[in-house]
Amino acid sequence: MASNGACDTMRVFLLAVGCWLNLLIKYYAMESRANHNQNSIEKFQNHDIIVYVLGGPGCGKGTQCSKIVEDFGFIHLSAGELLETEVKTGSETGKMIQEFKKEGKLVPSEVVVKLLKQAMQRSGNRKFLIDGFPRNEENRLTAEKMLGIQPTIVLVFDCSEEEMIRRVMQRNQGRVDDNMDTIRKRLKVYKESTLPVIDYYAKKGKARKINAERPVEEVFRSVEAVFSELGLVKRGKTIV
Repeated sequence: MASNGACDTMRVFLLAVGCWLNLLIKYYAMESRANHNQNSIEKFQNHDIIVYVLGGPGCGKGTQCSKIVEDFGFIHLSAGELLETEVKTGSETGKMIQEFKKEGKLVPSEVVVKLLKQAMQRSGNRKFLIDGFPRNEENRLTAEKMLGIQPTIVLVFDCSEEEMIRRVMQRNQGRVDDNMDTIRKRLKVYKESTLPVIDYYAKKGKARKINAERPVEEVFRSVEAVFSELGLVKRGKTIV
């Protein structure tokens, strides 16, 4: 009986692995067709301004991104929103993303970076605000390989775990991930996967940590000061 049970467990495991491998094979086959006539990956120019925006759930980075777009003319790109939009198009890539989500698997970094790259090219802008990316080291390495660039700076909205939990629990947006268990899981992932990315950029002198526990306008004044380092000023205004 025990032997039969072990065999059944092994069969289920192998089926799951087979399904996962099939998804990967289909994705890379699709990518191979798409790149058949492309001899090299188009790189972005080093003088483009690319700002990564990182911070835990409830840190307020979405609010700050909106203000940056309004006052400094950046294009705001959210990796999560790009994935959702692609799914809604019904494209082959969108179907692939949906399959990964159904399987409870992370969408490959190559897919995320490809969507970011396409959105950047379509925008016609030279200033990009990339929200919630890179979430992990794989994201970072893939972006460096496919985009051929380093971020100009990395904005890190720093907030205590207690304050982030309080904010997320207070906001009433009907989000399924706004409950205590899922919030703690998201914080755990942030600590384990994203903090090493922040440490990497800090060692390179690119990370700018901002105390995000203050009122919105105070936080934004700190953002303005960081952008002043880059020689950027608010539209029609001068930073003093």
